Parts: sequence; C-alpha cells; structure tokens
Amino acid sequence: MPLPRDFRLFWGSDAVNQFGAAMYAFLLPVVAIEALDASEFQVGALTAAGTAAFLVIGLPVGVYVDRVRKRPLLAWSTVGRALVLATVPVAAWLGGLTFTHLLLAALVAGVLTVFFEVASQAYLPTLVPRDELAVANGRLVSTQQVARLSGRPLSGLLVLLGSANAVLAITFSFLTSAALLGGVRTAEPLPEPRERALWADMAEGLRFVFGHPLLRPIALCTTWFNLTNGMWGAVNVLFLVRDLGLSAPAAAVLLGIGSVGGALAGLVTGRLARWGRVRLVWLSLAVTQPAWLLVPLAQPGWRLALFAVGTLVTSAGVIVYNVSQVSLRQALCPDRLLGRMNASVRFLSWGVMPVGALAGGALAEWVGTRDALWVASAGMILSVIWVVLSPLRSMRDLPVITSVERHG
Repeated sequence: MPLPRDFRLFWGSDAVNQFGAAMYAFLLPVVAIEALDASEFQVGALTAAGTAAFLVIGLPVGVYVDRVRKRPLLAWSTVGRALVLATVPVAAWLGGLTFTHLLLAALVAGVLTVFFEVASQAYLPTLVPRDELAVANGRLVSTQQVARLSGRPLSGLLVLLGSANAVLAITFSFLTSAALLGGVRTAEPLPEPRERALWADMAEGLRFVFGHPLLRPIALCTTWFNLTNGMWGAVNVLFLVRDLGLSAPAAAVLLGIGSVGGALAGLVTGRLARWGRVRLVWLSLAVTQPAWLLVPLAQPGWRLALFAVGTLVTSAGVIVYNVSQVSLRQALCPDRLLGRMNASVRFLSWGVMPVGALAGGALAEWVGTRDALWVASAGMILSVIWVVLSPLRSMRDLPVITSVERHG
C-alpha cells in the first residue's frame, strides 16, 4: 500500500534536508582545519556547538512544539539555517572569516536544528497511519543514509572550490527542503491552548520517558551511545586528514562508505521486523557494534579498509536500532505528549553530544586522535548494556495500544 502523497513530499523534503546536514557535518570542520588552521580542541568545540542547543533549550522547545502547528515551524527553522550558514562564505569573500564567526554560526544553526528535529518526529504521525510508522520511519532513515552517503563525497569535491565556498551548497539544500515542505497540504489541527506553566509541561514529558519501563532503557542507551559517538565525531576528520594523511575529498569518500550500511539497513528494516520489532532494538546493536574496534586499527594503505568496514557494519546496526526505537516511542506515546517525549529524549541523547565532542577534542590533544578513537569505540559498544538488561530483551513485538492510551 503506497504511503500518502503528503508523506512523500515530507520524505523528499527530509531527504534534501539531511543531504545538507551531511555536508554541514563534514564541511564546517574542514573549513576550520583548512581555512583557519584550527586545533584539535577547537574542532571539538565546533562540533559541540552544532548540538549544544539540545542540552540548553531542548525541553522548552518540546513544550512549544506541542502547542503549535509543526509544518510552519519545520519550514522556518530550515530557512533560518540556510541564511545563517550563508554568512560563512560571505565572510570569507570579505576576508573577515574567523573561528568565532564559524562557532557562532554553528551555535545559531544548532538552535534552529533543535526546533526542526523535535517538530519533525512529532509531525510524522499526522501524515501516516500509526500502523505504517515503522515503514515510514524506515524510508526516512534509509534516505537519510543515502543523503549522507552522497553528501559527504560531494562535500569533498566541493572543497576543491574552497571550503568556505562549498558551504553555499548547504544553503541551497535547506532552501530546497523548505520549498518541498511548502507543498504539504494535510490539515494539521491547532493544538488546544494550554495554561499550565512551562516547567510543569517539561516535567510531564520527562516523567513519561523515565517512568515508562520500555522508554527509559532506550533513552539511556541512546544517550550513552551519543555521548561516546560525539567523541568519535569530533576526531574522525582529524584522524583521516592529519594522522592518515588523506585529502579532504578522500576523507569524505571514506566517511561516506559507512553510510552504505545504513542505507541498506533502512531499506530492509521492515523485513527484519518479522523477527520482532522490539527484539530488533537490542539485537541490532549487540550484533553490529563490536565492529567499532576495527576503526582505530586503520592505517595508510590497504588497512584503510578497516575504517570502511567498521563504519559500514556499525552504521547498519545503528539504523536498524533507530528505526525500531523511534517507531516504538511514537507508538507508545499519547498524541498530546509527542513533542515533549521527543524533546525529552533529544534533550538527553543529543544534549550529551557536545559534551562528548569537547571531551573527544581534549582527549585527542592529550593522548592523540587514535587513542581517543579507542575510547570512543569502547564506549559505543558498551551502550548496548542498557537495552540488553531491560524488559525489552524478553519482548518480541510492540504491545497493543488502545485508542484511550493513544490520545492520553
């Protein structure tokens, strides 16, 4: 059964958006390294700036998202990111680009990303039936991986035109995403006015996540993984460019190979669900994440393949996990709490990423990027403990949700 037209437009918008995000994650550190000769800690700080807003404003944004229509918020946050990032090449053309400018641009874009990400997951159930959420999430995640697969190598090629100039491609991608989103016509009712205090609504979202026996281990697993993945993300470009001596285009291609596993995993997650959608939450990580240990073993020459294989296998497992756990969260959460539930999880799981990035940059300066990768890899592998030692391990599939539970 084909998914609705408006979902397909949303799907296309999200794919282009993720393409821009993939370029953003690669290009800003490259600008810092090549144009500004940034140190390891500065690169870590720049990476942290992109997600720091989740820790600072993630919870109140969730309350706000539950009180407004989601589609206009998605569009304006996307346009805003395009305009903010356009200041980077403009400053470079005028000869005034500094690390402070780059850091501030990342911080502001990060604030707008919080609004986009929280609203996006809360908006999806408006476009597709609840029993199609796993299929819809699988398609979204699969195209996100394709976007990363193609976005990073293209970023590497665009760097040949100047790393700051290449940032314009991100701006174009975000504007295209906003235009596609403008074609969605599904009626979205205005949420009922709420007179409760902001803090009370924020606390309700946190209580729901931590009070739920299935959502709590998922939130803790994802948070631990993202903390150590933040360390990995802060040093991987440095490792490839400075330690292994790769050019920016070659590093981009190698990082993009890892996304192949995620793209394929997103396409087959629906078929894997016959083993049990809840079972996939922990099994996907337990089987694949030990491959992180291959990454720090990479060396110039044929052993570059260890980096590619390690990221390809682990990416596949993370995507199956994400599709499974996001679908489970959306199925278990009452409509009125979707924004706050998503914000609470993102506050925790994305809020620790800047902490991890700063720690990764500092650790790389202290012991070197390769040893920092060993620490990050071990941490990501250990994240599976949270879900393996939870009630999720004894379940096969989603519990039956009644209409009363659905609407809260």
